[in-house]
Amino acid sequence: MTAVVEARRDDGSTVVWVDRKRRLWLLAFVVPALPVLAVVLATRTGLGVFWFWGLIFAFVLVPLADVLIGDDPSSPPEEIAAALQADPWYRWIVLAYLPAQYAVLAWSLWYASSHDIGWVGLAGLGSTLGIVTGVGINAAHELGHKREDLEHWASKVALAPTLYGHFFVEHNWGHHKRVATREDPASSRMGESYYRYWPRTVVGSLRSAWGIERTRLRRKGARVLSHHNRVLHAWAFSVVVWAATVALGGPRLLVVLAVQAVVGFSLLEAVNYVEHYGLLRQEDSRGRYERVTPKHSWNNNHVVTNLLLYQLQRHSDHHENPARRFVALRHVDEAPQLPAGYAAMILLALVPPLWRRVMDPRLVAHYDGDVSRANAR
Repeated sequence: MTAVVEARRDDGSTVVWVDRKRRLWLLAFVVPALPVLAVVLATRTGLGVFWFWGLIFAFVLVPLADVLIGDDPSSPPEEIAAALQADPWYRWIVLAYLPAQYAVLAWSLWYASSHDIGWVGLAGLGSTLGIVTGVGINAAHELGHKREDLEHWASKVALAPTLYGHFFVEHNWGHHKRVATREDPASSRMGESYYRYWPRTVVGSLRSAWGIERTRLRRKGARVLSHHNRVLHAWAFSVVVWAATVALGGPRLLVVLAVQAVVGFSLLEAVNYVEHYGLLRQEDSRGRYERVTPKHSWNNNHVVTNLLLYQLQRHSDHHENPARRFVALRHVDEAPQLPAGYAAMILLALVPPLWRRVMDPRLVAHYDGDVSRANAR
């Protein structure tokens, strides 16, 4: 099913755009099915590797599909953005990811508690769940940028399994303010491997979120340790999810929960690593950074990953228009372009020499050979 969207220009003419991917955006719901497929494949074949089906799907099948199907740089006209924003379909298909995420999380934890799948099975199932909750963080990202209270609460709920509720605060009021600067813990630096970046961003993002809330609450005359603290709101959801799981299924499920949490938020941070590698906003004579533009984020148009991640790879337009719904994000020519989709780029990031061989020349070319303009380690 396609969607024909019309809008009227200021001069009275009509612009028409067709969303040929309207139903294809539902492809994201393949992800919550991964743990069920892992159980079926592992138990039917007897091969323990299939407990890790989520990792196989994300880092083998998705990159292959990206290569086979290719990219699509087509974008809706700017005049169409408001009409797309108002279409409830694009709002509710993101909100609907949450019940799917929690349903498969509950089912997987029940299965792990009621069947003897061994430590490999627990770790593998946890890693597959981590892909589900990692994509859930992406849904939380999309929801957290919207103005509606329902989206904000849903964002915190989506973040609860991974213990990463502080992302709601840090991303919206920290990262978007400091992106592509040396002060931003979520902006990776040229020459910085993912393995150096990971502890810096995990710890730095937590400190940033807490600092943002401390400053905000003190300005309002409220206590930091109070019900007004949005970081504590988000962490409370995590406490409920984890405590209920252990109470109902026993401490063995902590293995599944811990693995899915680490895989989930590490997937997020790997995406962050890819999105802004080495890019830097320049400072003026007064030490103020230039405004954020599309040239401060790496961009990509590979179709399959964009369908799975609600077009997150059009990150350049997202940073210029943070509240814009995913379907209205545009390809921007001036943005630096990644050579492959996020799934393939994350694999590349796990091998630092290959990552630098591919990305450093592109970064240097983006700055016309002047490495001093890059965010370098």
